[in-house]
Amino acid sequence: MGSLQYVRMVLWSFFGIRRRARADAELGRVKPLPLLLTAVVLAGLFVTLLLGAAHWAAAATPVRVDGSMAQRVQACTACHGRADRTTRQGYFPRIAGKPEGYLFQQLRHFRDGRREHAGMAHLLAQMPDAYLADIAAHFAALDAPPPTPTPPGPDGERGEALATRGDPLVGLPACVSCHGTALTGLAPAVPGLLGLPRDYLVAQIGAWKTGRRHATAPDCMATVAQRLSVEDIDAVSAWLASRPVPPGHAPAGRPDAGTPACGSTR
Repeated sequence: MGSLQYVRMVLWSFFGIRRRARADAELGRVKPLPLLLTAVVLAGLFVTLLLGAAHWAAAATPVRVDGSMAQRVQACTACHGRADRTTRQGYFPRIAGKPEGYLFQQLRHFRDGRREHAGMAHLLAQMPDAYLADIAAHFAALDAPPPTPTPPGPDGERGEALATRGDPLVGLPACVSCHGTALTGLAPAVPGLLGLPRDYLVAQIGAWKTGRRHATAPDCMATVAQRLSVEDIDAVSAWLASRPVPPGHAPAGRPDAGTPACGSTR
């Protein structure tokens, strides 16, 4: 008896296609083992079809993804987390709580090449200003615990003088004249200088001095950096890194009318 006939008889018996008496008579004339194997194979095929249909239905169901900004900026928080990170690829500062306008301008500077960083430029290359503004607003609204201060170094007095009083003899304004009396920044676009390590501050001032970092005109920080000696850069950076971040370290109110309208703030 052919295999197709076994299949036909199993289906007839299962679905009741033939009358019961005739089906029983035909099944009684065949050997039980081939008939059992045929039934098992057909059952396996039926289960396979059911699983395939279930998989297709699951694949056709749209996947819901969290559309929050926190989900969208995971590529940012991989490097810029709740704490500063120093790696072989460089130093990654925490950006939570920095002024919204400052973050927005820096994102634009990275995208447009005014700040040099290949990874940031690639990440931001296709992002419009409106989306960069959303990213800036997200991080500005966050808070993060400040790091532990470090010793001020041997030139602490010189560093303090530059930060709080400047040096009129060489045309250097005090850091507090633009970054706020508490040095925690000024809304909407002047960053704070506390809570940053000495090496990072040295690197950023050095980048302004060498032209690796610049803003649209008037580029105030480039002018200041050109007037700072290497020793002064080290002194003021070490002193700033030694200062504790005060409680409620959010940026102060908007700059007063006497603050220069620098290109990095707009």
